[in-house]
Amino acid sequence: MKSTWKPHEKHGGLSDKDKRELPETVFAFPGKRKEPMTDASHVRNAVARFDQVQGVTDADRDLAFENILAAAKHYGVDVAETNWRQLGKLPHTPNPAH
Repeated sequence: MKSTWKPHEKHGGLSDKDKRELPETVFAFPGKRKEPMTDASHVRNAVARFDQVQGVTDADRDLAFENILAAAKHYGVDVAETNWRQLGKLPHTPNPAH
């Protein structure tokens, strides 16, 4: 699967209004507009919260993980995992994907 993520000029904290105005290409889950990644901190947050995202399919997760990897590379964030199924082995919330 090919990443759809593209960098965007908006960085730092995002208000609800800011999030609504962002293009889908900055989200880990673009169709659901979940987990915006506009800087390194947001990328780390998307990785940390990956297993908490609900209402998405395995195909959505495949795309989101590719998007995270693309954003991580752009912002210089190290991601040790090579597959989204490696994320959240000890999840804080129940996730039927595990």
